[in-house]
Amino acid sequence: MKKLLRALSLAMLITPSVFAQTNPVITGWIRNTTGITGRHYVSGSSTPIVDASYPANCQAVAYNTTNVYISCSGIPAYIIGPYLDGNPNQGGNNNNIYKFPLTPVQNTGTPTSTTGGTIGVFINGVSLFDYRDGVSYKSSTGADAGGPLGGMGDGVWNRDAVRAERSGFDCAKGHPAMTNYHHHQNPSAFNMDLNVLSTVCNLYLADGLYVIDSTVHSPLIGFAYDGFPIYGAYGYKNADGTGGIVRMKSSFHLRSITTRTTYYDGTSVTAGPAVSTAHPLGEYREDYEYIPTSAATPDYLDIHNGRFCVTPEYPAGTYCYFATVDSVWNSAYPYVVGPTFYGTKVVTTVTSVPTGVTTYTGTTEVSNVAQQNVEVSVYPNPAKDILLVQCKLGSKANRTVELVDELGRVVLQQTLYQGSTICYLDLQTVYDGMYIVRVSDGKDSKSYQVVVAK
Repeated sequence: MKKLLRALSLAMLITPSVFAQTNPVITGWIRNTTGITGRHYVSGSSTPIVDASYPANCQAVAYNTTNVYISCSGIPAYIIGPYLDGNPNQGGNNNNIYKFPLTPVQNTGTPTSTTGGTIGVFINGVSLFDYRDGVSYKSSTGADAGGPLGGMGDGVWNRDAVRAERSGFDCAKGHPAMTNYHHHQNPSAFNMDLNVLSTVCNLYLADGLYVIDSTVHSPLIGFAYDGFPIYGAYGYKNADGTGGIVRMKSSFHLRSITTRTTYYDGTSVTAGPAVSTAHPLGEYREDYEYIPTSAATPDYLDIHNGRFCVTPEYPAGTYCYFATVDSVWNSAYPYVVGPTFYGTKVVTTVTSVPTGVTTYTGTTEVSNVAQQNVEVSVYPNPAKDILLVQCKLGSKANRTVELVDELGRVVLQQTLYQGSTICYLDLQTVYDGMYIVRVSDGKDSKSYQVVVAK
């Protein structure tokens, strides 16, 4: 660990201009270079509606010697909706400009709690919310307060959004608060989990920001409001980058309780509902307790749901958060960041980008992100009705996907949009035989042999 800290200190001695050119808080965002717009489903129709006035992903990245400014709509490239709990809202263009520090700082004082609303930003400009849904138990009446879209109660037993609002999440595990589309959890499609908890993907084609892969370090997927990076579910076992790839585990566990009269630290509070089928453990944030990690459990995270470690983008080490999941890839509390920040919460939204900044044009890229973007899976193989082409991380550029027959003719063509992970080839009009799937970004291409057998 001492060597790791020394390496990080040396990295900070690099001149600001050089550091800025390789700093992932500048290079890591998905910038909309193709003019793509958002799309959404409405309940009952699997044909997406194009939101022509809502540009997807991030529109611009600019920086100076201290900060980076991210201009984004808050809308992803993957199709959002529908929200089957009756949520009347739809994500819209929020015209956000986020100000992030180039060098985040640890908070050495009292930790700052996460709050309702945006507490971080994913690399496609979409908001991250924390565990809560804005509803707490209303003990004075002995009944739950509010509803899936309401926000009221006594603030003592706070309801967990990932559990309470599951029926209202779309396939990418997101939903809107007014026009602010957001994720509370790991932003990958429900039907990619090992144990599928929502069937929404059965009717509306699945997509998300990234795909969980247990064999490689998860990609950088965002930044918290203290400026520290957020990764997917898997990382190096040991902080120095050794030990192989393992699932990063939350150190919060469900308490062994039957009544809700105290917090896990022993504090007596106004009683909530007794644990029951109607109010199971995990319904409230206060149902969890934090069990500190030890040297024997380096893959368990700290009380903020992160740790200091080496990552592909930060070879000298950094503090970072992980989007935690359980053994079957269902999201695990506290999900991403929280319940407190590790660093000093300094990220803000501003009304305009200041003068004198440098616009990032993408001429420098984080090498391993570029490599992850071309890691493509084509399945099923053999295929019958439909063929899926999937990237592990939302593509940094639009990719053309072609199905080529044995005579070299292109029989099907689709676009894998920048910021999406998946596209579908409908094989209804394709004859049985051997084909090549060619995936190209205009500069490089990869080919995959597939068999169509109906």
